[in-house]
Amino acid sequence: MALPAPSPSTTALVTGASSGIGADLARELAGRGHGVVLVARRGDRLEALAEELRDAHGIRADVLTCDLTDPAARDALPGRIGALGLTVDILVNNAGYGSAGQFVDLDLAAETDMVRLNCEAVVALSGAYAPAMVQRGDGAILVVASSAGMQPIPGQATYAASKAFALAFAEALHEELGHRGVAVTALCPGPVDTEFAARAGLEEAFASVPSFARVSAEACARQAIDGLARNKRVVTPGLPTRAVAVAGRHTPRSVLLPLMRRFYPV
Repeated sequence: MALPAPSPSTTALVTGASSGIGADLARELAGRGHGVVLVARRGDRLEALAEELRDAHGIRADVLTCDLTDPAARDALPGRIGALGLTVDILVNNAGYGSAGQFVDLDLAAETDMVRLNCEAVVALSGAYAPAMVQRGDGAILVVASSAGMQPIPGQATYAASKAFALAFAEALHEELGHRGVAVTALCPGPVDTEFAARAGLEEAFASVPSFARVSAEACARQAIDGLARNKRVVTPGLPTRAVAVAGRHTPRSVLLPLMRRFYPV
């Protein structure tokens, strides 16, 4: 299985494209000749990226600002893309954020919005585009989960749980849709040099991660799209992260949870 062939009437929808992994996923797809629709809340950043991609690769790059935690705005997105005369043949569910702290001390509205973005938006957008992909017998969906989704994490209870949902959802879709011509891959990065740690309040924990265990956003995006093109079920960039992910899935929780609590001392 390969990625759908680029065409003037098709596009790759990339959510959370204003920075980090999302921006580099858009760059990777544009470099392979795919037009992109860039979606996030920060329109100025999207416009700058769109101009960069047009100049570098000669592809069509459209910008749509949208708050995907708002169900009405999210549900209107397919119609806005359709009005551009475009068919989404690649969907990149990248938008998401995290938090750090004891659950009882965190802002409940922000935690609830995290679930809306990290889980609900993934299901809603996949549901908006997967049926047409199946009907065409061609399409690809990338779900950006996280190595954090492979075990519960005290101090990141909501985030780890939301990424566990995203991972399980993508793995199930991979099995359901692969024989129908639609590739589905879960991307499970570990530490990546982006704005994520600062927004989540994890600067100290991130700073303690040795450089050999980190992966650049560019390398992460390249491996993700390579994996999607081969319809890999899960892509986990970096050998250290893969080792930790295996341990996270198989270590008894009675042993794992106290260790995770020490690593995330919040």
